[in-house]
Amino acid sequence: MYKVISFLSIITVLFSACSSSPSAAEIGQYTTMEVDPTVDAGTVAKGEVVETTITLKNTGDYPLIIADVKEACSCTVSEYPEEPIAPGETGTIKASIDTDRTGKGVINKPVTITANTRPSTTTVTITAKVIG
Repeated sequence: MYKVISFLSIITVLFSACSSSPSAAEIGQYTTMEVDPTVDAGTVAKGEVVETTITLKNTGDYPLIIADVKEACSCTVSEYPEEPIAPGETGTIKASIDTDRTGKGVINKPVTITANTRPSTTTVTITAKVIG
């Protein structure tokens, strides 16, 4: 069911992004992206809000369209680019973790990015060591 919804989301975004300009996305245009699989937020105090930035680079030949970003739990909130990212360009995803809602010690919070890539989902893990 999740894969069907993700696929339909990508198709919807691709339809809405079409225009006559050469940089517009079209159905069936898959691209590639470069992203670090882990973002280390370092050591933080319990109760602190950890703010991180995930940088994406479109390494393909077509516009990169971020259809959705899903967080691991309610403690992570993300903002992501709604406009296509042109080939060779970068975009960012902003994520924050409220450590009041996590345990102490090392935390690993996955963020799943759905885009017009193959495979359509990429997971980035935000790590931090929560003390005190």
